[in-house]
Amino acid sequence: MKCPNCNNENVNIQVINEQKLVTRHHGIIWWLFIGWWWIFVKWIFFTVPALLAAIFIGKRKKIVNVQKKIYVCQSCGRTWE
Repeated sequence: MKCPNCNNENVNIQVINEQKLVTRHHGIIWWLFIGWWWIFVKWIFFTVPALLAAIFIGKRKKIVNVQKKIYVCQSCGRTWE
């Protein structure tokens, strides 16, 4: 591998792990068949438990890991993917 800036072959490869916090949502099929009436029923009949659940449970979240390879030239310091 050669550096595109200085054409030197002294290049290291680093693997970087990026983590992103993503809120999970329901899909379109859930909203078409269940969501449109369930939200209405939940707030009409379960207002207090729904408020407590929204406060203490929070939203469903998951962590997504993305791995990238970054090349670093040891002579000029240029980085690229």
